[in-house]
Amino acid sequence: MQLDAENTIDEGLYSRQLYVLGHEAMQKMSVAHVLIIGLKGLGVEIAKNVILAGVKSVTLYDPAPVQISDLSTQFFLTEEDIGKPRAAVSQPRLAELNQYVPVHVFDGQLKVEDLKKYKCVVVTELPLSQQLEIDEFCHANGINFISTEVRGLFSRVFNDFGKHFEVIDATGENPLTGMVADVLKEKEGVVTCLDETRHGLEDGDYVSFTEVQGMTELNEMKPRAVKVLGPYTFSIGDTSSFSDYKSGGLFSQVKMPKYLDFKTFRESISSPKYVDSDFAKFDRPLQLHLAFQALHEFEAKNNRLPKPRNEQDAEEIWQATQQLNEKLGIKTELDEKLIKQFAYGAAGEVSPMVAVFGGLVAQEVLKSVSGKFHPIDQYMYFDSLESLPKNYPLTEENCAPIGSRYDGQIAVFGRDFQQKIADTKEFLVGSGAIGCEMLKNWAMMGLGTGANGRIFITDMDTIEKSNLNRQFLFRNTDVGQLKSVCASKAITKMNPDMHGKIETYQERVGPESENIYDDKFFEALDGVTNALDNVEARTYVDRRCVYYRKPLLESGTLGTKGNTQVVIPFLTESYSSSQDPPEKSIPICTLKNFPNAIEHTIQWARDLFEGFFKQPAENVNLYLSQPNFVEATLKQGGNQKEVLESIRDYLVTKKPLSFTECIEWARLKFEEYYNNNIQQLLFNFPKDSVTSTGQLFWSGPKRAPEPIAFDPKNPIHMDFVVFAANLHAFNFGLKGETDREYFVRELQNIKVPEFRPKQGVKIQVQENEAQQPQTSDEDELDEIISSLPPTKDFAGFRLNPSEFEKDDDSNFHIDFITAASNLRALNYGITPADRHKTKFIAGKIIPAIATTTALVTGLVCLELYKILDGKDNIEEYKNGFVNLALPFFGFSEPIAAPQLEYHDQKFSLWDRFDIQGDVTLQEIIDYFKNEHQLEVTMLSSGVSMLYSFFMPKKKLEDRLPMKMSKLIETVSKKPIPPHVRAVVVEICVNDRDDEDVDVPYVRVVIRP
Repeated sequence: MQLDAENTIDEGLYSRQLYVLGHEAMQKMSVAHVLIIGLKGLGVEIAKNVILAGVKSVTLYDPAPVQISDLSTQFFLTEEDIGKPRAAVSQPRLAELNQYVPVHVFDGQLKVEDLKKYKCVVVTELPLSQQLEIDEFCHANGINFISTEVRGLFSRVFNDFGKHFEVIDATGENPLTGMVADVLKEKEGVVTCLDETRHGLEDGDYVSFTEVQGMTELNEMKPRAVKVLGPYTFSIGDTSSFSDYKSGGLFSQVKMPKYLDFKTFRESISSPKYVDSDFAKFDRPLQLHLAFQALHEFEAKNNRLPKPRNEQDAEEIWQATQQLNEKLGIKTELDEKLIKQFAYGAAGEVSPMVAVFGGLVAQEVLKSVSGKFHPIDQYMYFDSLESLPKNYPLTEENCAPIGSRYDGQIAVFGRDFQQKIADTKEFLVGSGAIGCEMLKNWAMMGLGTGANGRIFITDMDTIEKSNLNRQFLFRNTDVGQLKSVCASKAITKMNPDMHGKIETYQERVGPESENIYDDKFFEALDGVTNALDNVEARTYVDRRCVYYRKPLLESGTLGTKGNTQVVIPFLTESYSSSQDPPEKSIPICTLKNFPNAIEHTIQWARDLFEGFFKQPAENVNLYLSQPNFVEATLKQGGNQKEVLESIRDYLVTKKPLSFTECIEWARLKFEEYYNNNIQQLLFNFPKDSVTSTGQLFWSGPKRAPEPIAFDPKNPIHMDFVVFAANLHAFNFGLKGETDREYFVRELQNIKVPEFRPKQGVKIQVQENEAQQPQTSDEDELDEIISSLPPTKDFAGFRLNPSEFEKDDDSNFHIDFITAASNLRALNYGITPADRHKTKFIAGKIIPAIATTTALVTGLVCLELYKILDGKDNIEEYKNGFVNLALPFFGFSEPIAAPQLEYHDQKFSLWDRFDIQGDVTLQEIIDYFKNEHQLEVTMLSSGVSMLYSFFMPKKKLEDRLPMKMSKLIETVSKKPIPPHVRAVVVEICVNDRDDEDVDVPYVRVVIRP
């Protein structure tokens, strides 16, 4: 499957998923055969996600004929498929998703004996009696069993992974590590962390130790369970027989396997264990547990599901639920309204609910075959009843089927609301992973397909191979093409009603494209949905939505974690109202001289790459192309000498004329960074040196380094030279070489000067330590400048800077960084990292998996229903956070927009003063004085100060009669672009008590 001819995982396809699941779990998945029974919407959603993830094979079983209502959620079916077996028509389309995963159709009658060749069996569409039989067989034969279904706005899943199921990593989080400051020699040995750094451990976690001096028994000890005593201390049991602790040491959390025992489906019915999906609905799981069984009884008795909004059928299910409550001895308090709402929409199937549970259950399949992450134990029930419309009729007549592909959705929301969905104009910003899933849901919902509907998509990116693992609308043949265009074509195939209803753009949404996404564009929208992967773009779109007062749906994923946020005009805060704390940066002194973790050496190597292969080449090109480059450099200050010297070296003194000279350059750089610099550091701070307080200098986070003597037989040493030489050659347009025997021969001819440490070299020890300013002697600078060659001698000559690119495995970028980082790690006794981990950290790759993306977009679309209904109660909306690894679902009410006040007038970020017409400055001042009793003290537009009370009288006399457009153009010295209809003016005012108060901004409409 996902293994290539050399039995290694195809990292080009699975790169981001590998950071979520890891190689061990991926290898286990690569031998797992999965059977999926039932190929309506939920079954195919699960199949899609499992195939993208890369199991050994997937087999489909569903001989039932396709019906028109299946098209409500089954995105691989067309009207031409009606009457054909579901599994047979789905197979070729699912098989296109992943070349490594064969997709089969099980022909004939499925018998329990046929299940033996599968590692996991997923059932979505069988009668309960058959599910119980299948589960009994699976439980007895070590086959993992999952039962799941979606009924309208309600869904459930049940897991039975047998006895003694092993979970190899319950959370998927990186193991915690920390530095040891002290270990007590006692019955309850207490470990204290260094410098009051929180350890982050929990009771029952296991840790191991390395590099402990004195109490060396800890270094050989098997992992021990910890008992947390405080944020900086924990105990590890009896250390009384150990040697005395002296110094140093690192602790590392050890992931220990966890074992779970599952009951059979039949055993669990009367005593269900469940995971909460919404803590605000704590009373619902047991009620839904009974309601789903009552539904199965109804279906078995009547050979159909209850009719949409039919009171008689709902009453029958209500009565059956009450009887089951008594019969099974559960005796939970039942809510008749809830059970009947469940019955009313049980015949329906809506795409967002299918997406939520398709992602959730697919992740459970992966857990069952890999042991990675904690499975659901054993039930989970989920509903989104609050998505039901309140402003559209929900009657039996309005929800009855009409022979439409949207019948599954109409059964829940009604025909009138379906028309509202169709007439919606929505803007999707981004069509990558989240964008693909969002568009699939919209196609199934029929969003924008009406006479007044429209979908707008923009994405400036083209499709790469690594996208195919989670951006399921794209195929191998699409690589290199625009995402927005390919996505549009794909969903039009899914739902022909979208033909002619989609407009695609390739321009990013930003200040530079406001002539495209202008007032007319935004004002015509009903809402905006973000599918972006960076905060800067998100905050810009958020500002535009606030300005145009459009609802915004926001979401994001990180591995198994996902979040959703809904932004509603005049109700909620905006996306930009709250921000995550900034990432912790690595202190410069740690990077330069005192690394203690592989993250430090990787960042150092990443900086080294820029300093070797990008910046010097760019400086040379600037020198050759900008006549005043030297003068500009001298004015900037900083490392003037270093910049000018590098230009001289790269053009004159050290310009390589052959690849052999590039090898020499790389070899000398090895010596400089991994031997000479380390010798100098140890010369300044010998291993036995102490601080002013008497402590050893090389203690705590400071690890004493060791110089490295170059050895051509050492692969890491040679990696550095080979990759550095090739990158240096690329800078100068020379042909490279990778034959290592050739390198060994050339290296024998290179003379490496002997190094002797120098006195007086300043080395920064503390981050807040004052650094000596980098000043250069004027005569020295003049000498360097005079040695620079005339630019006319290099007409047409340019170097090739290396722009870091993590995804091109042929460019040596990641190879060099891996080698450079690991050599520095060896200098400092840090465990090196493989290429995969180095690429993840250096490339700042965001881990991703299709299951989380599918689930998150489903949650977003459940909120979209509420927006389209026009709900104006903030309590009906939900922001969500999920972690499929645990699994955990958390929902909260959005935060209300903060209120400010002036003159007893409340306002929020959604409010403003709207002034129609290109009024004069005087008219604006008069307007606020007469209409709002506010005295204008200052007016500004962008960075231009238009008015202030302390301006000179002559300037005021000139400006007061000016129209706002003329005033802004005069002060800013820039014309207002023709697409701009209104200008934004910031205003400072005093209230009637002459106090400075905050007020909303002013929008002046200067053009019709």
